[in-house]
Amino acid sequence: MSNQTRPYALSIAGFDPSGGAGVLADIKTMEAMGVYGMGVVTALTYQNDVDFAGVDWAPLEQIMRQVDVLLQRFAIRYIKIGIVKDWETLMALLAFLHNRIDNPVIVYDPVLKASAGFKFHDTTSWQLTKLMQAISCLTPNLPEAALLFGQDALNNLQPYAGYAAIYLKGGHGDGMQIIDRLITSNGETTFVNNKIQLGEKHGSGCVLSSAIAAGLALGNNIQLAAKQANSYMQVFLKSNETLLGYHQMWGQ
Repeated sequence: MSNQTRPYALSIAGFDPSGGAGVLADIKTMEAMGVYGMGVVTALTYQNDVDFAGVDWAPLEQIMRQVDVLLQRFAIRYIKIGIVKDWETLMALLAFLHNRIDNPVIVYDPVLKASAGFKFHDTTSWQLTKLMQAISCLTPNLPEAALLFGQDALNNLQPYAGYAAIYLKGGHGDGMQIIDRLITSNGETTFVNNKIQLGEKHGSGCVLSSAIAAGLALGNNIQLAAKQANSYMQVFLKSNETLLGYHQMWGQ
């Protein structure tokens, strides 16, 4: 095993050539948070900050081989998962990680864009329970939560939070404030921020979920990791007026 003063965190996500989303954005975030970030590619996407032109999916075997060679040398426990091809690939990947890593801490960002070909509309409560039992934190936005948990998602989340924390991103809500919610078995914590003019950023969901994973890798509990990730996001969203945000070292 290699010795490292920084904790490791692994992003298993798609490759976005613009660097705004996916594994590149995740590693930028992890590094800025003080964690050594590593990356495994699940898909080669053809996109920039405004257009998604297509995707070539990495087979499950290739994803697992990428992970396996890292685990031969590095003690990785904290993992963020982004886009994967389908439900079967996701669940097989989670089973593989639990088989290879002792008590992995997994943050799953459910990228459910129709353009990417990943549809969750036919999931059942049993499937969702199985998913939640295999992860530590789920980070859906409001439309993704509606696809996963139904249109009344906000009232349907608490039973599932008994298995894993849910960080519900409120950026798609109405009004001049954005209300994010962290829902755990111990209750709900809200993070309220004013909407930022020209603050929309490509890949903001990737940044938020990887910031939570980094916070957990640093030894924080989920409440503190979520709070720090929310604060990191405010600096990131304000960093410039384009769709590609800038990362800076946490606390600077």
